[in-house]
Amino acid sequence: MLDWRPAAEYPDAMTTPINLNKARKAKARSAKEQAAAENRAKFGRTKVEKSLEQARAEKLARLTEGHRLGEDPEKQG
Repeated sequence: MLDWRPAAEYPDAMTTPINLNKARKAKARSAKEQAAAENRAKFGRTKVEKSLEQARAEKLARLTEGHRLGEDPEKQG
């Protein structure tokens, strides 16, 4: 048989009430932060990284242009 005692004897029986709007907004905020972190990892690059990649591409273009033998092979055809 069940032993019935008043709720006052169970201090952990009832939790403190929470504001559901605040809980919902906090959950949405954390989800947005998680999505932002994923997007930063996926797409985000710093300005230094972008300029470094551009400088490397320009250097490669200068090197390949410097190694050309003459006119464009398509024009010689």
